[in-house]
Amino acid sequence: MRIAVTGAGGMLGQDLCRILGVRHEVYPFGRADLDVTDPDAVAEALARLAPQVVVHAAGWTDVDGCERDPDRAFRVNTLGSRYVAAAAASVGAALCYLSTDYVFDGAKKAPYTEWDPPSPLSVYGASKLAGEREVRALCPRHWIVRTSWLYGPGRNFVAAILAQAARGGPLRVVDDQVGSPTYTEDLAGGLAALLETARFGVYHLTNAGLCSWFQFATAILEAAGLRVPIEPIPSSALDRPAPRPPYSVLRNACWELEGRPPLRPWPEALRAYLARVHP
Repeated sequence: MRIAVTGAGGMLGQDLCRILGVRHEVYPFGRADLDVTDPDAVAEALARLAPQVVVHAAGWTDVDGCERDPDRAFRVNTLGSRYVAAAAASVGAALCYLSTDYVFDGAKKAPYTEWDPPSPLSVYGASKLAGEREVRALCPRHWIVRTSWLYGPGRNFVAAILAQAARGGPLRVVDDQVGSPTYTEDLAGGLAALLETARFGVYHLTNAGLCSWFQFATAILEAAGLRVPIEPIPSSALDRPAPRPPYSVLRNACWELEGRPPLRPWPEALRAYLARVHP
């Protein structure tokens, strides 16, 4: 297949292009290559390429930045998705849109399925949910894939914890937000399998298992063999602009019910990532 990938320079975009490139023709569009907030540029790029599938992984993922600048958040995450969805539909391409666990408010205190009603707490979550609605309205052949707590090539939570530990700590990490850390290499592999089917719809896709940010940070230090003081703190201690869902675990229900093997447990994925970046 001929596959266009927006956000190709991001963590997920890099792993997607590498993994999809094994079996398909992949055309990466980084931020410098394509401004998704420019409808004419998006339409022209996809019309010229005529892909069979578009993976829309571009977005503004700075949660606090989105809260401070909601206009930019909706311009990038919502209108950008509108333009990509419309352009994909105009060339007959199927569209895979990457969304987030932050479309939920965390009040359920149990894993969210694809059929639970979204209720975002933050501007970021609201702008991504609005992007989902644009995709549904404009591109009938679509996958909406919600994922969570991504880490992979480049800047990410794991790298930040390791950098802080290298300075000797102590580390202070929130312990009242629970989710599923997800390695972009594993997510990219799952997406590659999904794109080869015509089973369109909403999917949740994360590494198996759950933890708090504090538990995740502790596991990072242990896996890296580092002994650094680390302290659990409440989210309120950080005084961040954007509220976070206290519990945003996604049950990969559609994935499971279709009989697909789950992505590996997050501790195993974490060890694989650390072996990749620190062989």
